[in-house]
Amino acid sequence: MNRKLSRRTVLQGATAGAAAGFFVSGTAPRAADSPNERLRIAGVGATGRAGADIAGVASQDIVAIADVDQQLLEKGAARFPGARKYADFRDMLDREADRIDAVVVGTPDHTHAPASAMALRLKKHVYCEKPLTHTVYEARVLADLAQEHKLVTQMGTQIHAGDNYRRVVELVQAGAIGKVREAHVWASAVYTDGKFTTNTQAPAHLDWDLWLGPAVKRPYSEGVHPFHWRRFWDYGTGTLGDFGCHYMDLAHWALDLMNPVRVSASGPPVDAVTTPRYCLATYDYPARGAHPPLRLFWYDSGKKPRQLGELLKEDPRDQNGKPMGTGGGQLFIGDDGMILANYGQRCLLPKDRFADYQPPDPSIAKSIGHHNEWVHAIKNGGATTCNFRYSGALTEAVLLGTVAYRTGQTLEWDAANLKVTNSTAAQSLIHKEYRKGWTL
Repeated sequence: MNRKLSRRTVLQGATAGAAAGFFVSGTAPRAADSPNERLRIAGVGATGRAGADIAGVASQDIVAIADVDQQLLEKGAARFPGARKYADFRDMLDREADRIDAVVVGTPDHTHAPASAMALRLKKHVYCEKPLTHTVYEARVLADLAQEHKLVTQMGTQIHAGDNYRRVVELVQAGAIGKVREAHVWASAVYTDGKFTTNTQAPAHLDWDLWLGPAVKRPYSEGVHPFHWRRFWDYGTGTLGDFGCHYMDLAHWALDLMNPVRVSASGPPVDAVTTPRYCLATYDYPARGAHPPLRLFWYDSGKKPRQLGELLKEDPRDQNGKPMGTGGGQLFIGDDGMILANYGQRCLLPKDRFADYQPPDPSIAKSIGHHNEWVHAIKNGGATTCNFRYSGALTEAVLLGTVAYRTGQTLEWDAANLKVTNSTAAQSLIHKEYRKGWTL
């Protein structure tokens, strides 16, 4: 269906610099030859989130899967006996270019961008797990590539497809709590205490050099693969990077947020290797149309907003009359009230003020499923809910919080030019140097 592009051409076509700013949505995704035609999809990663994402599109033809771990590759490919198997996604994309329409990327964060960028340059539609990328710059590159080639993209923020988020967006945008000037977002997961080991050998089924991908070359270390890489700056971005795209998504969607102009963060002393035991971040967003300027507060690893304690004294109940869970969630503070929400619950506060409130009629259609939205848009045209324009901006904001934490500085952010205007140290973390043989 698409012209084959050699790996050499892909490597030579790496982006030399960031575009001046975000593109404007409005280009219809390219439709498949027929809505009834089964897409030919390749998977980068075989189990874990990658396996779940491949399963999410298993109504189509899974024709190839790549994974650096032979055991995981065999396990993940067992469901798809016709799929061709590869260790190196670069080889897979090069060899399969004429035989695939789309690519699902579910690797550790540090290889999201190289795999997705190669697929986009090959003019393949891409579904990529969150956070979209490992650096701010990578997120902008993927967004620009998707726009340039008019491809259908989706980031794996699966909760975005849930009904609850949609109803909260409708409440906020209907003005139920008035102008929103403050939002609090928190998550309970903890990713820390990552330590590299020495004098250990990679198991025979794992190609450690391929696993490292563009990251700094180092000897094999136990406790990194297959999951705890999230604790290491070289491969992940801790709790904020992992869950920010899920929980901050609701605020970005409901309040039309795009690029913060100022970001600060704090936490335990910075460690060069491991992500922190907790991180607190503050984002300042400018006015957007009818929305006033907004300050968003992030808390993770069990930290929560101080306002929550007082609100819980009201015994807040959700839309079904059940007590509100507070392990992770969002608090929107407006001129006329508040909304407390999480993945599946929502309530308006104070209770007495909203006792007789009638929510607006649903205006956001029920999702056909997060993965199905992507497949449907490829085949029929239209937009996905978390395309790389939207999710790229969300990822940029999330990752700016990690940059602010690692530098201990309040960042003044010029989004149009991808520049921290007041800190060369922070600017150096907007992107990273790739190891020889790897490219964006």
